[in-house]
Amino acid sequence: MIDISPEAQAHFVKLLSQQPDNTRIRVFVINPGTPSAECGVSYCPENAVEDSDELFPYDGFDAVVDAESKAYLDDAAIDYVTDKLGAQLTLKAPNARVKKVDDNAPLVERINYILQSEINPQLANHGGKVEMVELTEEGFAILQFGGGCNGCSMVDVTLKEGIEKQLLEQFPEELKGVRDVTEHQPGEHSYY
Repeated sequence: MIDISPEAQAHFVKLLSQQPDNTRIRVFVINPGTPSAECGVSYCPENAVEDSDELFPYDGFDAVVDAESKAYLDDAAIDYVTDKLGAQLTLKAPNARVKKVDDNAPLVERINYILQSEINPQLANHGGKVEMVELTEEGFAILQFGGGCNGCSMVDVTLKEGIEKQLLEQFPEELKGVRDVTEHQPGEHSYY
């Protein structure tokens, strides 16, 4: 479930050797499934393991994951990286903000997953976001932009060369294209 690199495992073993016996690590997500989701790792003493927790054995230690966080930690990876500036533990959980959907899920759910997990994090770097308003019977995803995208002069390029291109590559047999219903004229409704 959680891919912990050999370097990170060795680091955890070293840290846990300085803790009381049977201490584990806990991997968790605070506010899972929301834009403010945050992942973390902490010590988990034996008396802090709940009945609903799941234990995952690694080389020399166990990781504990609570039931609520588990679904959001699919494809998570923990690594211990050493570079010129020192060493650091990195945790990447691409599904922490949006629960991964099955390949057989309805197209609407799969498109929303891509929008939330891949496209919106990129748009958020510029203060923007996008959401799907509907999926037409003809196979067009109707999108609405918000935040910094509202009133942006590059929105057409973002829509056609970015979002539409990515969605058509992922769903070539099911999706015909994307359309924007956002009013992009400058005014009180604009982000800026």
